[in-house]
Amino acid sequence: MLNTFNILLQGTDISSSIFSDLPNAFFLRFAIDLVTVFVLIRGIYYTSYKKTDLFLTFFSFNLVIFLVTFMLNKVNLSMGAAFGLFAVFSILRFRTEGIGSKDMTYLFLVIALGLISAVSVGTPLELLLLNSVILVVVVFIEKKIFFQREAHKKLIYDRPKLLAPNLKAELLEDIKTKTGFPIHRVEVLEIDLIKDSAHILIFYYD
Repeated sequence: MLNTFNILLQGTDISSSIFSDLPNAFFLRFAIDLVTVFVLIRGIYYTSYKKTDLFLTFFSFNLVIFLVTFMLNKVNLSMGAAFGLFAVFSILRFRTEGIGSKDMTYLFLVIALGLISAVSVGTPLELLLLNSVILVVVVFIEKKIFFQREAHKKLIYDRPKLLAPNLKAELLEDIKTKTGFPIHRVEVLEIDLIKDSAHILIFYYD
């Protein structure tokens, strides 16, 4: 019993030593990173798409990237090695489950924020400014302040004869009537002459 108690005390001493050895910059950088990711995911991503299923993925990947790169940076981790680690985590995530392009973009952003926060050589104020710039750019893009965002959907179209170049206006009007989407262009993926149908992509401004 006494030996077990001594082991627990030693473990406590080791843990205290680990945290005491961490520089103050670690906690400040971690706080900046956490606040930035929270604003990005909860304030921008959730507001735009109302999805919560990837919250655990976003926050856990950011946390792991930040901790690993910060600790490795204490042994002179090069920027090239840091990006290599970033690529490994990205590939592992992308190959395990299908993920939409928008979700993939936000995953890339949270990983990049963790990497930047951990290995940036600037001051905490400069790090905060850099992270703020990233957030502002994302907000401007998501809110379509400077341009309209184009969305697309895949359809099976039952009138392939209208896909002729000279019938473009009639094609667009027919698809608008059937779908209700304000489409402005169409891309043909495949034409099935046996079933007299076509696989197309319709594009419209979201």
